[in-house]
Amino acid sequence: MTATMLARAVRILVPTVVLVACTAEAPDEPAVSVADTVEPRPEIYAEFELTADLSHLSEQQHEMIGVLIEASKIMDDLFWRQAWGDDYKARLALIDDDSTRRFAALNYGPWDRLANDAPFIKGVGPKPPGANFYPPDMSKEEFEAAYLPGKKGLYSLVRRDNAGELVLVPYHVAYKDDLQQAATLLRQAADLAGDQQFATYLKLRAAALISDEFQTSDLFWMDVKSNPIDVVIGPIETYEDRLYGYRAAYESYVLIKDLEWSEQLSRFALFLPELQEGLPVPDEYKWETPGTDSDLNAYDVVYYAGHSNAGSKTIAINLPNDEEVQLEKGTRRLQLKNAMQAKFEKILLPIAGHLIDEAQRKHVTFDAFFGNTMFHEVAHGLGIKNTVTGKGTVREALLDVASSMEEGKADVLGLYMVSELHEAGELGDVDIMDHYVTFMASIFRSIRFGAASAHGKANMVRFNFFREQGAFVRDPETETYRVDEDQMTHAMTELSRLLLTLQGDGDYQGASELTASKGVIGEQLQADLDRLTRAGIPVDITFRQGLAQLGLD
Repeated sequence: MTATMLARAVRILVPTVVLVACTAEAPDEPAVSVADTVEPRPEIYAEFELTADLSHLSEQQHEMIGVLIEASKIMDDLFWRQAWGDDYKARLALIDDDSTRRFAALNYGPWDRLANDAPFIKGVGPKPPGANFYPPDMSKEEFEAAYLPGKKGLYSLVRRDNAGELVLVPYHVAYKDDLQQAATLLRQAADLAGDQQFATYLKLRAAALISDEFQTSDLFWMDVKSNPIDVVIGPIETYEDRLYGYRAAYESYVLIKDLEWSEQLSRFALFLPELQEGLPVPDEYKWETPGTDSDLNAYDVVYYAGHSNAGSKTIAINLPNDEEVQLEKGTRRLQLKNAMQAKFEKILLPIAGHLIDEAQRKHVTFDAFFGNTMFHEVAHGLGIKNTVTGKGTVREALLDVASSMEEGKADVLGLYMVSELHEAGELGDVDIMDHYVTFMASIFRSIRFGAASAHGKANMVRFNFFREQGAFVRDPETETYRVDEDQMTHAMTELSRLLLTLQGDGDYQGASELTASKGVIGEQLQADLDRLTRAGIPVDITFRQGLAQLGLD
């Protein structure tokens, strides 16, 4: 397969929170004036229109897209409530400066998601790490001492009863009316689907939304592969809960499948068992066998909502997160090619023009960016889901650092996969330096998401680890970076071994120390990132999206 064929064939995320304590009513504080603002930065987002070719779809399917967008809007509202409180609309209306209000809308609250959640409105204080999932006055000690069966669950809020004691409120109870409405819309979409399997999935997902029982729909979704339209909807990722990483946030994507690209992608997931066996760790850290039902597909995304639309935008999806589903069925990897193309053209190429050695800029290609992103998602299936030390799942053992460890693992093992498949001749006539140099440029792109992002933390750890291993050098005269191919390969192997071992051991202390020591931006790197800001290079993208952009209004 040629590099061009790979590109044709083949995040970030992040948290938010409250203006003060979250209540069900409008806050009593006075309207926020422009004088109270602290550097809102709406200009760091490059605008991009989400559209797709819908000509192959029926009129009923066109109508279904509109129904799925309506259901997605409910997910958006629920995420606002989880991130900033039930009274978010009143709080947003208090901001009387248009630029600041727009930036708050982009961030789902008054904290800059791409600047370590720094407040950009004076007086709001730091962002609560537990968002609105927990009472704002709850301490970790109180939570850990409380007898609350199921308190580590994905789908419940922690609240106080009339006596002030901690209680759990299931999502399907807390958001009953909204979820009933979303479920009704999904059933309506099922009647319009035109694909029986997808219609069944929509009905199962509707039932899941109003019961918080998602495994059945997750398992069924793994076999829904012929539908031209797809939707990822519900409480999915736990990045928003930076207190424990327990609770999932609502989000949605409406997707149009690219059948030609998807057909050529599916074979890469078949290499997972073989690649698992070759991981550079002892056998006990790779005893699990990745599911062989995993698949790869390419899509144009036409609507983002909720967590997926907050801060840095996801360009590839690897789901379900349920470890039992992953072991039984694997995962599905969805490449969002129109969003990926936007980030490559508007962000990655300009970054390379400033920070990559001139002689190596030719190696920064969309083919490699697409491939690296794809293999990042595939690599989530490698390694281990359950610790070898009896500490439960890796996610349970690593708590608040689980997400950054997992993203770091997927990044470096994605590069490992590229290297192994390239050496085996499975990628065709591809220059491995395209992947290495594009990977390096992408580190600068993701580091700009800030330390609050799991992806940002993972990239900072990798940048500092690779620098210490000599994977790249910085020329002080040109102020650019140059990749050393041999040392990059060595650093990739060593970091893979370290992250896989930390995960397999469930070593919370070791993972925390690694993040604390290497998940930081040094003075020199910060100066280089500041040059990108002065050059006006966007940090991420935001969307014009909806029926009008699709020609369906």
